[in-house]
Amino acid sequence: MEYYRLPHSTLDISALSLGTMTWGEQNTPAEAFSQLDCAIANGINFIDTAEMYPVPPRPETQGETEKILGQYLKKSGNRDKLVIASKVSAPGGRSDYIRPNMALDWRNLQLAVDASLSRLGVDCIDLYQIHWPHRSTNFFGQLGYEQQETESQTPIFDTLEALAELQRLGKIRYVGVSNETPWGLMKYLHLAEKHGLPRIVSVQNPYNLLNRSFEVGMAEIAHREDLPLLAYSPLAFGTLSGKYLNDQWPEQARLTLFKRFVRYNGSQNALAATQAYCELAREFGLSPAQMALAYVQSRPFVASTLLGATTIKQLEENISSANLVLNQQLHSRISALGEQFPIPCP
Repeated sequence: MEYYRLPHSTLDISALSLGTMTWGEQNTPAEAFSQLDCAIANGINFIDTAEMYPVPPRPETQGETEKILGQYLKKSGNRDKLVIASKVSAPGGRSDYIRPNMALDWRNLQLAVDASLSRLGVDCIDLYQIHWPHRSTNFFGQLGYEQQETESQTPIFDTLEALAELQRLGKIRYVGVSNETPWGLMKYLHLAEKHGLPRIVSVQNPYNLLNRSFEVGMAEIAHREDLPLLAYSPLAFGTLSGKYLNDQWPEQARLTLFKRFVRYNGSQNALAATQAYCELAREFGLSPAQMALAYVQSRPFVASTLLGATTIKQLEENISSANLVLNQQLHSRISALGEQFPIPCP
């Protein structure tokens, strides 16, 4: 396993990391513990969670994922070996039940981080991320930006000031953002430099062969500003494994259980692109999932690729992609398919 020092931090994170959003919904605590044991045994040290998890979010299960991770840390004594990342939810209808009068201000961030620390059973969170923006913009697959004359938002300056205080109190070490836009990234960086506030050290956005939208406006920022990507959904919710092709719906698979995530296999263009990538992988004697993961890992703007799995077999196959290096011929063929199917699933 290779490790990457996040610029402007002292965090050394593994090239592959473990996502947790199925714990407490599709996975039991015992299954989550097995995933953690497997990941750590294979060199993974970066574990990513969120106060909203598990997903799909609902009041009855909110916070269960952090609790499960906290139980493991207490049982295993592995806290010092791991880099723990979590996220604070923003308003917007997806998780407004978490706190009354939600915003990304001092009051809400203080309540959120204290609750996460309690569930995790730790004194400090290594990387604390804003889960999505509190303003009218495009994220979670939205297209067609529309200007709103009146909107609810928390100024980014106010959020950074609150994060600075959490750092001062020793509750978080570093800050990052998730599901952000180019404007948002540059605003965070500009305000931090101008006012001496915490500099964001990472951006966690979706990136996979079906959704390369990060390359359009974000990759240059990642490169020129030393702000690497933590790539989530590298398999497009499992679609790029090929398991949904030919109208197959595996019984316990995520897109079978939760139709709200159907954007990765809900159009003919997405299915055609998936079919083409899977056939290409098999032509080169590779597992489609491993090829898709190895491609994400090969991108110079990616610091770590977040793996999500519901079974140990899936996780082991995904982890083995760390040893796969795609040759130039295969890279060229992937690029050609990218031109044939430009961002079918933003």
